[in-house]
Amino acid sequence: MIKSGDKERLEKAKEIAQQIWKLSRDKLLVNLRFLDRALSSLGFGSQYGLNGISCDGKTVFYDPLYVLEQYKKEPNRITRAYLHLLMHCIFNHSYHYAKLQQEQWDLAVDMAVENAILELGLSGMETSRDEKEKEVLSAWKSRVGVLTAEKIYRRLLDEPMDAEEMASLRTLFFYDKHMSWVEQETIEITTEQWKKISERIKAELKSFSKDKMDKKSMIQNLEEATKEHYDYGDFLRRFSVSGEDMLVNDDEFDYVYYTYGLQLYGNLPLVEPLEYKDVNKIKEFVVAIDTSASCRGKVVQAFLNKTYSILKSSENFFRKVNIHIIQCDSQVQSDTKITCDDDFETFMKHGKLEGFGSTDFRPVFTYVNQCIERGEFENLKGLIYFTDGYGVFPTQKPPYDTAFVFLENDFEQPEIPPWAIRLVLSSEEIEGME
Repeated sequence: MIKSGDKERLEKAKEIAQQIWKLSRDKLLVNLRFLDRALSSLGFGSQYGLNGISCDGKTVFYDPLYVLEQYKKEPNRITRAYLHLLMHCIFNHSYHYAKLQQEQWDLAVDMAVENAILELGLSGMETSRDEKEKEVLSAWKSRVGVLTAEKIYRRLLDEPMDAEEMASLRTLFFYDKHMSWVEQETIEITTEQWKKISERIKAELKSFSKDKMDKKSMIQNLEEATKEHYDYGDFLRRFSVSGEDMLVNDDEFDYVYYTYGLQLYGNLPLVEPLEYKDVNKIKEFVVAIDTSASCRGKVVQAFLNKTYSILKSSENFFRKVNIHIIQCDSQVQSDTKITCDDDFETFMKHGKLEGFGSTDFRPVFTYVNQCIERGEFENLKGLIYFTDGYGVFPTQKPPYDTAFVFLENDFEQPEIPPWAIRLVLSSEEIEGME
């Protein structure tokens, strides 16, 4: 039972902690006014016994005694922790948290956030650990390049550390606990809300000027946070069309009469199942492959393997199809027509990549439009263009949906026309395609 004296002390600690949070918030608003919306989105809730700070995307949970202890040791530390956990929300680090290796993801996101903060070069938020953090992050940049959480996480999985080194880095970059990310019931709604905030921050940050501020890492992580996450199979299925296929139509077939006839007459059903059913599958489609010098080899083969494995599924692929696989760089190099599963199988076994020049997207669209005029397509739903993105885009929207599938690179993919769809494949997805 808490004594009255203890209760008063705890209430006083809570009151002082609230003042510290307010001072920290004001300091962040002065230095980073583009974070006003993000800062106003978080509430605060005291939680004695937490012995730390945590955030679930809506509320910052804190132990008042812990806040006072940290503030006494180093006044800037609470402001730094506030910005740190805010960056987690802005960078969407709780996304699929429960499905990842949590020890590696915890470290990866903390390193990415600290790198972004340190590069901003803000006064009034320095801590005693900064120089050691910079030393470690510099070494990682030489190995990984751009320090987004996703890239650090993949390297931690590919090159595992021993437990002692892992624990040392976790201590160095630790500011908040991530336990609230796992059990958050409204994570999808909250994620969408933070994604909108991230989009706004990204737009404002590009116009925000401050001579000594390096915004590159901040923008890089925002690009990752606002990137659309697609399942590639679902993405392909959006180009399907309605048609009849040889399937038992369960919706219109009466099993009662069928089995009754078999029981009554031995092997004579009273009603036969319908052999055709209206379904949505891919019938006409174009896959364009950028075979320029910067987009070829195993990655292209992996992309084709994945596309083939999805399309050849009976759930997605009509028996008779009209799919064109076009290889191109600055001009159309080849067009392979696929009419059935055997054609696709032959192409995958014996097809060769051609081209390897510079990239110009326009010839493919001109060629496909000419195919439509010649009557080679009846109802072309879409074209997927697999590319590194560096080329000349058409100025006009074609009469079919178009998606540009980009390889994930260190940072930037070029701007695409407003009528096109962007899909970026991560390294894990590319490796999973092989």
